[in-house]
Amino acid sequence: MTRACAWRSTLGGMNAIEARGLGKTYRDVHAVRDVDLTVRQGEIFALLGPNGAGKTTTVEILEGHRDRDSGDARVLGEDPGKAGRAWRSRLGIVLQTATDAAQLTVAETVRHVARYYPNPREVDDVLDACGLTEKAGSRVRQLSGGQRRRLDVALGIVGNPELIFLDEPTTGFDPEARRQFWVLIENLARGGTTILLTTHYLDEAEALAGRVAVIAHGEIVAEGPPATLGGRATAEATVGWTDENGRHTKHTATPTALINQLSAGGRELAELTVSRPTLEDIYLDLIGDRQ
Repeated sequence: MTRACAWRSTLGGMNAIEARGLGKTYRDVHAVRDVDLTVRQGEIFALLGPNGAGKTTTVEILEGHRDRDSGDARVLGEDPGKAGRAWRSRLGIVLQTATDAAQLTVAETVRHVARYYPNPREVDDVLDACGLTEKAGSRVRQLSGGQRRRLDVALGIVGNPELIFLDEPTTGFDPEARRQFWVLIENLARGGTTILLTTHYLDEAEALAGRVAVIAHGEIVAEGPPATLGGRATAEATVGWTDENGRHTKHTATPTALINQLSAGGRELAELTVSRPTLEDIYLDLIGDRQ
């Protein structure tokens, strides 16, 4: 049974994704349990969670590739379980692994996929946006891992989608390639494209996403901006300092007051540090008792 919802149109800056009470069960396993999710139009939203947490099932329901057992969903204003080809042409999907015609060139591959869409982007523009112009004449089998991933994104955006699903986009990238890929994703978002990202890299989620949700055992356990997720902004700080008696650390909810107290009378505090929990700390805490 589905719950009644007042859905808002995706037009005029409204939400790109609305899901309420999503559920999916495989025999006795609740892969997705009562999931609520909202992704605003034009934002980068990250879905985080350990393997087997329900990320893939949730995303596949939203893509229209898997039926839900319960709940309601609207993606770009339509039910993904019932939407047709016109709706699918408005989506871009970049899977973690993909198969291709390795003997084709990069330009041939992008041009071939573009023909499936009613209003594709110019192939040369897509290659330029993805940093593949110099590889346009190279065969796909000759590409490096990072270049191959850029081609995956090129195929995902050539249809001029309003919404892109990115599944673990930088797995296996070296640090430089990851940073370059982040710039590409940020540029797509600046152009108005909505992006739903799944990733195991917490620094990637923090760098790219305006909001994140953490899913564990099929349930959303936290949602919000990376800086405030799970009470991160108000969590106790760790103050560290060195004085004549050696190195010290102290946990406190009022680091400024502590520092003022310690430095009273002009006392010098060497190697002073103030740190709050990282996103990784909060994430591990959120999923720790649900593993």
